[in-house]
Amino acid sequence: MKSQKGQSLVETALVIPILIILLFGITDFGRVFHTYLTLDHAGREGARWASIGKSTGEVESKVLSSAGSLDTSKLGVNIASSGNSGDEATITLTYPFEFLTPIVGQSLKKVEVKNTTVMRVE
Repeated sequence: MKSQKGQSLVETALVIPILIILLFGITDFGRVFHTYLTLDHAGREGARWASIGKSTGEVESKVLSSAGSLDTSKLGVNIASSGNSGDEATITLTYPFEFLTPIVGQSLKKVEVKNTTVMRVE
């Protein structure tokens, strides 16, 4: 019977990279989901302010203050509202996302997370 002393070391060396990539993928998914939920929250806050007739500057200020942990200098805010009762106020937010996973980050150079919220102006 042959010696199998190095077998577990070889198996570990083959499995570890896969586990590390899986761990980075889970982390990236959580970060993307957090970014989307933060944009959704900020968009709803801005749409609420736009729906009660606030000015575009006030709505944008509310969106930026509601963005939480995101870098507001990178946050793209587009506000479309006539301010007339019965019309729709549309808030579109975009935020660039950078992946931690090396393989995914190199293949997907520029990814933007986008959220659009629409509310009726009262």
